[in-house]
Amino acid sequence: MNKTFLIGNLTRDPELRTTPDGRAVCNFTLAVNRRVKNAEHPEADYFRVTVWDKLAENCGKYLAKGRKACVSGPVHLAHYTDQDGAMRYYLQLDAKEVEFLSPRQNAEASEEGRFVQVEDEDGNF
Repeated sequence: MNKTFLIGNLTRDPELRTTPDGRAVCNFTLAVNRRVKNAEHPEADYFRVTVWDKLAENCGKYLAKGRKACVSGPVHLAHYTDQDGAMRYYLQLDAKEVEFLSPRQNAEASEEGRFVQVEDEDGNF
């Protein structure tokens, strides 16, 4: 069984796009802190996360750089070729569940019982 749970902070704003067949896909990178003895020099691992469909739309709408999230799903080793022709490897998690963990000033419960951030009349969160 391949199911991973990660809690970390987004390193940048999520990228939401639509595939040619109309499916929403959201990508972001999650920095997960390691438990280390020397708290002055924290270390982190970085995971690329992909989310699909309605959950992808919610992630694109409510997540942002620095926000804390919990993601779960299968993880695998992926790769690409960089500009110099070298093969680069990274860990990719295909999220099946995403929990938004950052505190909010103005929040409502969503249909799944999770909290999502909503805008007020002035467009503030």
